Amino acid sequence: MKRLKKGLACLLCLALLLPNALWVAAEEPPLLIAEEGSGESAEELIQESADDVWLPVDTVPTEAAALEVGGKSAILMDQTSGTVLFEKNAHEKLAIASVTKVMTLLLVMEALDQGRITLEDPVTCSDVAASMGGSQIWLEPGEIMTVHELLKAAAVVSANDACAALAEHISGSIEGFVAEMNTRAAELGMNDTLFLDCSGLSDDAYSSAYDVALMSRELMKHEKITEYTTIWMDTLRDGKSQLVNTNKLVRHYTGATGLKTGTTSKAGHCLSATAQRDGLGLIAVILGCETTDERFGGARKMLDYGFANYTIYTPEIDTTALTPVPVLRGLAETVTPTVELPSAFLIKKGQEKNVSCSLELAEDLEAPVYEGQVIGSISLVLDGEEIAQYDVHAAEAVDRLKTGNAFMLLLEALLA
Repeated sequence: MKRLKKGLACLLCLALLLPNALWVAAEEPPLLIAEEGSGESAEELIQESADDVWLPVDTVPTEAAALEVGGKSAILMDQTSGTVLFEKNAHEKLAIASVTKVMTLLLVMEALDQGRITLEDPVTCSDVAASMGGSQIWLEPGEIMTVHELLKAAAVVSANDACAALAEHISGSIEGFVAEMNTRAAELGMNDTLFLDCSGLSDDAYSSAYDVALMSRELMKHEKITEYTTIWMDTLRDGKSQLVNTNKLVRHYTGATGLKTGTTSKAGHCLSATAQRDGLGLIAVILGCETTDERFGGARKMLDYGFANYTIYTPEIDTTALTPVPVLRGLAETVTPTVELPSAFLIKKGQEKNVSCSLELAEDLEAPVYEGQVIGSISLVLDGEEIAQYDVHAAEAVDRLKTGNAFMLLLEALLA
């Protein structure tokens, strides 16, 4: 009898816990396949996160040439400047699976900025969106979700049906949205890329590690996107549907800010990973990996290399050297120089002390002088090589002195 009571108690506990532990969506099976082709359920991702211990790499190389990562192609890029810190077959055209959604997310964020849509917009799922397959939240035809909810589903669990619904909401059709994707890719200089859908299901679409880094960099300019891409676990449908991020780095890598995983049989395991530490933002892209561990391990190696060897440096400029420049035959005797310097820029660690600054200003200027006119430059030099140059401008305009002006100035001087 005691055994029977214990057994009934266990079954009761299991019945109470099971709905919260599994992905439940409408009348579909209760397991969420986290990304197409990966075969990982939400429960497996949660268990892996408990089992994995992502320790720092023991030895981080000091030179890019010594960095070894798997996959068919890879790249490490500085998020602010776009400087490439490491690359491997970076322009090879490859399938990128759901990493395609970086562009989808970018167009959604731009549509929000432009006022074309709002996060509160209700979106009704069409038959087309509901039939997408692959990674999904099992939207039903006619089901209504907000842009906010669909954006969360797309960013966290790579939901193809959510992407399709967003595409139709923004552009009227998936085809129209894909046309916008390709137009935006051309504007960003993504010369290795062709999009054929908004989710990455097509095996005939292609891109490159370099192009993925370009669109990832553009997406990360929208700071609000990290409110979605850094979510590890969340829910939809009033807690009935559980979301678990397909990007393990979000949970296991210090400073991770996103961004997007992708897996198909043709593309292999792909990842665009972003992270930020001490003001330095990095983008690590790796494509065509044989295993999911290879992609996460490769991205981590690149990020570790970047953070170990580079820093954001703020130059110290002696602005007292920006003295007024004489103006010949002008209504004013001098013009004030001004310069806009970046708050910081990328530099290798340890080189800060080797940076020197030189200023060149015009000895004098012939009137008229226009506001914003270039009147000099500031150069930053590292080990004898110029690494940056900034124009010095005239802070105000100075008109040319005319006969009438000269008489009035002489009269004012006599009366003073």
